[in-house]
Amino acid sequence: MAARDLRVSDAEREHVGEMLQRAVGQGLLSLGEFTERMDTALAAKTRGELNVVLYDLPGVQLVGDHGQTAAPPPAAAQPAYRSAGQPQPGYGQPGYPQPSGQVVRGRMSTVTRKGRWQVPPTLHLDSRMSQVTLDFSEAVMATQVVELTVDDYCSTIVLIVPSEATVDLNAVDTVAGSANNKVRTGPPMGPLHLVVRGRVRFGSITAKHPFGTSFRRMLS
Repeated sequence: MAARDLRVSDAEREHVGEMLQRAVGQGLLSLGEFTERMDTALAAKTRGELNVVLYDLPGVQLVGDHGQTAAPPPAAAQPAYRSAGQPQPGYGQPGYPQPSGQVVRGRMSTVTRKGRWQVPPTLHLDSRMSQVTLDFSEAVMATQVVELTVDDYCSTIVLIVPSEATVDLNAVDTVAGSANNKVRTGPPMGPLHLVVRGRVRFGSITAKHPFGTSFRRMLS
């Protein structure tokens, strides 16, 4: 069996993800290209499929390659990546499913929502390599139940909710990442029940109460 037909492991996919992250940091890939190639890498089953996302990156050793120069894949097998100068499909652009609620978006940045910000019934988080904090402790909710859809790569997401709130993270799909719920899961019993869905790739999402909540409970 040829090396390109061998099955790949999660560790190999994660290693390729790290190489793609470095390529973004070096300016070799745009964030849109990174997203497309990560989707291809996560779906890859063989080394040949996995190496497709690396073949045009200089100085990168392909998975399973030990000094041999690999030829680029046939034209029919090459993914239709966009160049760095072209716009990438995303929220608000043609060809991308348009969300019905408010969108919180971050690209290699720090994003914070806190204080008395208005929270719609449906909220979308689209983040790439960002530090995101959504603080609901003083927010104004339009409804008791809020649905949050997450589409993330390599970010740290923190959800801060009131002490009486409940959070459901059961529908969050993590790929080489983590989802940590430090509050009650339900049923809805306070001013907010936050239902989180979507995917976190190579990142983390944590739901927790404001700092000092446990101490105040103990005193009361």
